[in-house]
Amino acid sequence: MQVTETLNEGLRYEFRVVVPAADLDAKVNERLVELKDRVRINGFRPGKVPVQHLKRVYGKAVMAEAIEAAVQEGNAKIVSDRGFKLAGQPKVTPEGEVQDVVAGKADLSYSVAIEILPKIELGDFKDLKLEKLVAEVSDEEVEEGVKNIAEANRPYAAKGEGATAENGDRIVVSFAGTIDGQAFEGGTAEDVPIVLGSKSFLPGFEDQLTGIAAGETRTVTVTFPDTYPSENLKGKTAQFEVSAKNLEAPTDVAIDDEFAKQLGLESLAKLKEAIRDRLGRDHAAVARRRLKRALLDQLDERYKFDLPPSMVEEEFNGVWKTVLDDLGAQGRTFADENTTEEAAKVEYRTIAERRVRLGLVLSEIGERNSIKVTDEEVRRALTERARQFPGQEQQIWDLYSKNPNALASLRAPIFEDKVVDFLTELAQVTERTVSREELYKEDPGEEGP
Repeated sequence: MQVTETLNEGLRYEFRVVVPAADLDAKVNERLVELKDRVRINGFRPGKVPVQHLKRVYGKAVMAEAIEAAVQEGNAKIVSDRGFKLAGQPKVTPEGEVQDVVAGKADLSYSVAIEILPKIELGDFKDLKLEKLVAEVSDEEVEEGVKNIAEANRPYAAKGEGATAENGDRIVVSFAGTIDGQAFEGGTAEDVPIVLGSKSFLPGFEDQLTGIAAGETRTVTVTFPDTYPSENLKGKTAQFEVSAKNLEAPTDVAIDDEFAKQLGLESLAKLKEAIRDRLGRDHAAVARRRLKRALLDQLDERYKFDLPPSMVEEEFNGVWKTVLDDLGAQGRTFADENTTEEAAKVEYRTIAERRVRLGLVLSEIGERNSIKVTDEEVRRALTERARQFPGQEQQIWDLYSKNPNALASLRAPIFEDKVVDFLTELAQVTERTVSREELYKEDPGEEGP
């Protein structure tokens, strides 16, 4: 096998590989000898089939296997001899006539393009300085939480005869919708509760029910927004025949021990304790996101190196698709966002580069310090993900269990968090107590580089 380097440009390399036809023929013969005792051919006793006869019968198939193996061996040799860490799969381009190679009439020659990961020199992380924000849960927050729960669990009582619906009332309705006189899928329902003013239905639907009485039927005309999920209904105008059955008004809620017991807690004090605990966990999660973002910002500033173009392009394509999908779902344009498509592409390519850079840095830190994600940790994450889809737990479990890429999407954030925790332990971290408003002011939301 002859390997010649033809390109050495940053993180990109290309090589020309030539495997003599005689070497391929030797591999074919070795494989045919292995098959000799396994195949059964009429007219020959087991193990007595001549190799030349086997070559006539299986030669092309075995040669194809030999070529594939030779390419894999050649690529593996290039990588191991030079100590490369690949950024992606090598791209192989055959040279010459493949039929001649398969027929044993020509050497196997091909070019292979390889993109490698950059070498990252890690420094001392003990000089990292981070500030952890701490926000105590105030009594006012707890009281607000109690009021919100009470509002969400407010009981309703039937309104008297002759009463009409007002904002905040709950109506139980049945409706049948048509577009241009034709019924459509999802346009008919029975006994649906609607709270006027909740904006849980199509824009304008609830407004047209104000003043309706129990037993009354109205025709409601609404237009499906351009952002509606169903392509068949976007922008269409529909008429709904709506019949009101029950009409109820909200009643006051007594916030006391009895109310707490209705929610499954022993007392009002226990309810407040549960709310305080939940708010405390929420505050801690936001504080961690901000600490993580500050850490990633420092790493991004500290490490500058060439990035594998294919990794950046793949990340950018994913980010850009999300941007376009979001704009499309909202019915907005780049002009609505006070930018242009060209400027947005520059911005999101910078984001893609940051993500790739930080991903490589965190990966290197994890590898150097033997940080691993256990199968048990992945199983716990998968169990938690399945719980997010009540009634579909088994389907979600099967989806992830049988899909390596899906499992990797669970493993990656666990690994990232473990590396962040490792770095936080080494860094100089100081705490600062802040108000809830300051804590949430610059919350980065979803975690990630």
